[in-house]
Amino acid sequence: MNKERIDDLNLNGKKIIQNPEYFCFGIDSVLLANFVQSNSGKNIIVDLCSGSGVIPVIISQKKKYKSIYAVELQNEMYGLLTRNIEINGLKDNITPIHKNIKEFNLREKVDIVVCNPPYKEVGTGVENDNSVKFIARHEKECTLEDVFECSSKILKQKGKLYLVHKPQRLTDLISCGRNYNLEPKKIRFVYPTVYSKPSIVLIEYVYYGGNEMNVLPPLIEYDHNGNYTKEIIEIYGSEK
Repeated sequence: MNKERIDDLNLNGKKIIQNPEYFCFGIDSVLLANFVQSNSGKNIIVDLCSGSGVIPVIISQKKKYKSIYAVELQNEMYGLLTRNIEINGLKDNITPIHKNIKEFNLREKVDIVVCNPPYKEVGTGVENDNSVKFIARHEKECTLEDVFECSSKILKQKGKLYLVHKPQRLTDLISCGRNYNLEPKKIRFVYPTVYSKPSIVLIEYVYYGGNEMNVLPPLIEYDHNGNYTKEIIEIYGSEK
């Protein structure tokens, strides 16, 4: 049975086709897309590990850019990606690329790379029998090092990489990035509530940037009543 559904992004009428049997995007993708700073209509943006394409669709509506490339390896997710570009009328804005990031390159250097990569190292966490979900969640086909290596190959000097990940991997996120001349410049922790530990971390890297890092104020998801905070509502663009 086809379990596909169409979710409204509450963003200029844009929608995303999803299939729970594969992998559905979460708040981390939405926060990452909004964390990206792209203020020039000349910017070329690449979204690695694009999945169903929610990040490039959001960026296409909220940021300035010249073109966006969305790179996805898995056949099932690439199929959703291409259809989401089509149903949202974004064929002239987003170019889908069906390729492993280890093999991805462009003739021209890019200004911004965005990535919501698999969080779990192989051999950790619960291993899902569903191969699509397993590859999306575990570093079987894409390691953290692969992300940094690919980014360093395609970014212009002083270009930026935007990444979302788990705070438990922060040491790896900093040390591995530096191995590829990607210096963390801005970091923001996301907390479910003011009383909890951070659940995710957003990082902006600059290719051949200086070594000064700015820790931004925390982002809190829920208030003491269990409702979204004002900032989260503003990010989603709706009180729905």
